[in-house]
Amino acid sequence: MNKKIFIIASATLLMQGLQTVSAQAVSDASQHAQEWTLIWSQEFDTDGAYDHNIWTAERGFVRNHEAQWYQEENAYQKDGCLVIEARKEQKKNPFYTPDGGKDWKSEREYINYTASSLTTSQSFSFLYGRLEVRAKIPTAGGAWPAIWLLGKGMKWPSCGEIDVMEYYRIQGVPHILANVAWGNDRPYQAVWNSKKTPFSHFTEKDALWAEKFHVWRMDWTPQAIRIYLDDELLNDIPMSQTVNGSIGQNLNPFTRPQYLLLNLALGGDNGGEIDETAFPMKYEIDYVRVYQQQ
Repeated sequence: MNKKIFIIASATLLMQGLQTVSAQAVSDASQHAQEWTLIWSQEFDTDGAYDHNIWTAERGFVRNHEAQWYQEENAYQKDGCLVIEARKEQKKNPFYTPDGGKDWKSEREYINYTASSLTTSQSFSFLYGRLEVRAKIPTAGGAWPAIWLLGKGMKWPSCGEIDVMEYYRIQGVPHILANVAWGNDRPYQAVWNSKKTPFSHFTEKDALWAEKFHVWRMDWTPQAIRIYLDDELLNDIPMSQTVNGSIGQNLNPFTRPQYLLLNLALGGDNGGEIDETAFPMKYEIDYVRVYQQQ
């Protein structure tokens, strides 16, 4: 072949190849853009009060024998974040009764710690999609921050629970957890699929991990619930396994919408010994975003 013709032919083939690759890249990018569409978000861009039309604050001693009293005053927006703050402060428990008996919520005469738990139970829930939360969590002793979801219409655990993030100590060792729970044939007894990753797994890679923001993600499809931290897969739960027992009517709770909860707990059943020198503890959430496939 003539050298000039060969060069022209090679250049033509190269251009055709680049055009094909470019077209494929555009097609892939377009397909990716269509896969997930933002349907709901909270960006927390303005300082001051959080949006009370979106977030409902829990009040009181709520669950897990935790040490904190939940109140809305401990949540606010500042510097582009929702801040949930745990404080050491003492006040009278308005539900205290001297003969409280076995009710741990009313047998405590004093509140010694306060924090906040916010939910979208009255404003927003969704079925299937991608949840992303960028946050910086407190890691001091006793801290128990969480990102989680619950269903409605059935008592726990038959309503279904997805723990996109929990942080607490297990036998004194800090862990990050990614869990899913559903019901069986016994009241208030959950079936758990739980993955517990030692906190050292993250700090060995980055000694300053706790000082930074990180992205927790849940991809929820009719096939599986997958939970990630900074794109690392922490737990992969097949939907075929998450079927309630008889109390939950043998239904799969994760085929129904769930609402969001963001909270900072202290102590209780899982939080461990509280570091009295660590107050105020701050759980900072940069954004919450929900996408769905189109």
